[in-house]
Amino acid sequence: QLQLVESGGGLVEPGGSLRLSCVASGFTSAYTLQYYMVGWFRQAPGKEREGASCISTTGGTDYADSVKGRFTISRDTRKNTVYLEMHGLKPEDTGVYYCAASFNPRSPICTILPRYTKWGQGTQVTVSS
Repeated sequence: QLQLVESGGGLVEPGGSLRLSCVASGFTSAYTLQYYMVGWFRQAPGKEREGASCISTTGGTDYADSVKGRFTISRDTRKNTVYLEMHGLKPEDTGVYYCAASFNPRSPICTILPRYTKWGQGTQVTVSS
């Protein structure tokens, strides 16, 4: 069964950078992570989970307006890993960051809506001085 594990979170000062990783494992067929669209979501205390970014199986990407120009999503198919590079971090970026995946081969489309079938456990990102 597909499992997603996030890492790379931590405490960073405003203006700082972090790189989050989402490693997938447990594939039961030849359809590895490259056949899945992947999204990064975040949830601040007391707020609803919101989409930050996503990447399709053909490399298409999308970003929430709040992170455009600061966050970059990418994937390494050999490592079954999706990354979220975050720069210019702000206190409002604080929250638990989750990656999520859904099987969607050969599609240029991804979504930052929480319509994914598999979710990781999350990694905490705190932006504070």
